[in-house]
Amino acid sequence: MTEGVKLTSMAKAAGCAAKLNPATLEAVLRKLPRPEDPNVLVGFDTNDDAGIYRITDELALVQTVDFFTPIVDDPQLFGQIAAANALSDVYAMGGQPISALSVVGFPEKGDSEILEQIIRGGLAKMAEAKCSVIGGHSIRNEDMLFGYAVTGIVNPNRVWRNVGARTGDVLIFTKPLGTGVITTALKNDRATPESLAAAVRAMTTLNRSAAQALQELENRSTLPRPIHAVTDVTGFSLLGHAREMSLGDPTRGVVPVSFEIDHQAFDYFPGAVEAARGGNLSGGLKNNRAFVGDCAVFDDGVVQEYQDLLFDPQTSGGLLVAIAPDAADAALAGLHGNGVTARRVGRVIARRSALIFVH
Repeated sequence: MTEGVKLTSMAKAAGCAAKLNPATLEAVLRKLPRPEDPNVLVGFDTNDDAGIYRITDELALVQTVDFFTPIVDDPQLFGQIAAANALSDVYAMGGQPISALSVVGFPEKGDSEILEQIIRGGLAKMAEAKCSVIGGHSIRNEDMLFGYAVTGIVNPNRVWRNVGARTGDVLIFTKPLGTGVITTALKNDRATPESLAAAVRAMTTLNRSAAQALQELENRSTLPRPIHAVTDVTGFSLLGHAREMSLGDPTRGVVPVSFEIDHQAFDYFPGAVEAARGGNLSGGLKNNRAFVGDCAVFDDGVVQEYQDLLFDPQTSGGLLVAIAPDAADAALAGLHGNGVTARRVGRVIARRSALIFVH
């Protein structure tokens, strides 16, 4: 990287391209017509991680896109994080990524060496995932942006959706929390090397091993489809994605439920609590709290910094899984055996006055 250039400072100066306000996005999507093609198995109506389009009775496409501004200063690491983040949606649907198109926005007078390193980092992570980058699109843009549109494949009868959680299910989460407050602390020159290294290590780790462990569990389980719902936790936060999971899909007979979440059960990145306590809260975190806050009830013992971390936007975050209670221990053992950080973080209960209860 060119000496003296800080990618996060450039993103900060440009305002950082955060996700749209979730309330705005949901209000718009509710007004739009739904696809009428019967081969669209999963569209945008339940805010799933990716779309699913059936090709044959045994083959469907998984399609997703994600891009954002720099959240770290090393351009190769930024490229790797952007790739891992985009791939995650395919893994969360139970799919296998096969091809990708890059999405690039770069300043007209930007340093081409930085752009090369960003793309190189993304290609390395895509190669690790055995996903071929076959093209892309670039524009001149004041904000530096990078990401991918990813296509995967999945058996249409083996798709994981973000809805379908059942009363009694165990909730499992597969990565630590806190990437948002740590990367915001980096922009404020307050991140410690230890916290940043831990966050980068997680953000560049594919969710492939977690998905494979869960698929192996389903293949050998005597239970019919023990995994009832899966989502990857990204910009809408742990509680934002939990809300989407709890809403169900009444039009398809998937009833709404409520979640009980234990804030002490999560693994938090080193320095994340301190970063939240120090006020390193992004605009996305505040939007998430405003949108989801009315859906969540916190016990008095959940102090503010932990509440903030549950609203914290994650990048390349972990998988949140609702699984039959009889399969939970085997799932955790399989995840740990695959080198995945995974914890039991709550349970699914019958629908009550609130969608989420945090204790």
